[in-house]
Amino acid sequence: MRHNPLVDPRELAQLHDESFSWALTCTRGRRAEAEEVLQMSYLAVVEGRARFGGQASLRTWLCAVIRNHAYSRWRRARHTLQALARLATFAPEHHDDGSAERYQATQESNRVLATWQSLPPRQREVLDLVFYRELSISEAAAILGITLGTARVHYERGKATLRRMLGEDTG
Repeated sequence: MRHNPLVDPRELAQLHDESFSWALTCTRGRRAEAEEVLQMSYLAVVEGRARFGGQASLRTWLCAVIRNHAYSRWRRARHTLQALARLATFAPEHHDDGSAERYQATQESNRVLATWQSLPPRQREVLDLVFYRELSISEAAAILGITLGTARVHYERGKATLRRMLGEDTG
């Protein structure tokens, strides 16, 4: 990697699964779009359009590169993506096996997923980075390009909203 001498290709390869998972998050679960965003991000790294300066960890920096590519793509194709989002509505699974337990588990999963998707995007992103990617709130703030204080607010509000919305339905 002559344009990015601080990037170790082996370390980049080790981060691939996590990078793809983050690309899926940034593209709201659209697999084909996540693959394209990740490919564009890798190309930017190889060509030197995204330069790693070593100020953050490679993992944190790569998450920011992926997010930036996802949002750049989204901005360029906003109308097309809105049409696709309307078509990609979530429909609960239908089970013909009559299993009450399985049906209940599916309903609970659907409820949690719907609650998660109802969070504002920034809250969802901060919570995803902290809980699923096991990054600190500070690292999440750096990836999202927001202040630490703003990240903390989104983190706390997102957790409170999840607790409230999921708690209301169970009690």
